[in-house]
Amino acid sequence: MVKTVSSNSDGLVSLVLWGLFSLVTVVSLWMLGDILLLGLDHLSLDFVIGEPADAGRNGGIAPLIVSTLLVLAVCMAVVIPVGLATALAITEFLAPEGRWQATLLRSLDLLSAVPSIVFGLFGYAFFAIQLGLGFSILSGGLALACMALPLFVRITASALAMVPHSYRQAADALAISRVSWCARILLPQSSSGIAAATILSIGRSLAETAVLIFTAGYVMRMPDSLMDSGRTLAVHIYDLSMNVSGGDPAAGATSLVLVVILVVLNLITRKVLPDRTF
Repeated sequence: MVKTVSSNSDGLVSLVLWGLFSLVTVVSLWMLGDILLLGLDHLSLDFVIGEPADAGRNGGIAPLIVSTLLVLAVCMAVVIPVGLATALAITEFLAPEGRWQATLLRSLDLLSAVPSIVFGLFGYAFFAIQLGLGFSILSGGLALACMALPLFVRITASALAMVPHSYRQAADALAISRVSWCARILLPQSSSGIAAATILSIGRSLAETAVLIFTAGYVMRMPDSLMDSGRTLAVHIYDLSMNVSGGDPAAGATSLVLVVILVVLNLITRKVLPDRTF
């Protein structure tokens, strides 16, 4: 009797899980299909390498791709080293489950939940005005880094904490220094978690609009330096969809390019940081 009840419960749980998985898959494919139907006819090589015209309805998006990649490069150049150092400090140099560690982790959870518009206003007030960077790619990238850091640090710290304690004991028994332990054992064994944190940070940064409207600006020309204003692909999609009459086909094509860039960056990240098994 107990075995029958258990079997029925397992079957019900499996049915629910497969139903949820199917729902998520269908919604994702539906969304991607809508984007393909909307923008595929508008997508071409000239669109990718051309200059925008007629408020973005016509022409291409080459300057926007360059601006997007520059903003992302500034963001990740800050997030990865600072985030790794912070995660290492939390997991390796603070007492496990101590007061300081718990306080920092709760603070990171709170910062991860802060709306992006708040980071946009902070970036505008601090980077654009206080530091005199103005509406620029540098200002936008630094503001994005502030938004992405809590998420990156939280996921990376969790990945570092999952390394088996026996590895630490073996390192102590072999008198391996703390630096060698972190560089040669801890970080390589946590590479899959670090890759996940990097991918999620890239995805959130590429899709962001509110932060960049207040910091990087709207300008559609090709940037000459990090101090130039630049419009990212996400901001361009928002502007075409909300403010430009007849801009939906260009918005759909731009969305497809953004998805392709995200997929390529994910593959590169997975290649650089391959999965490790304990």
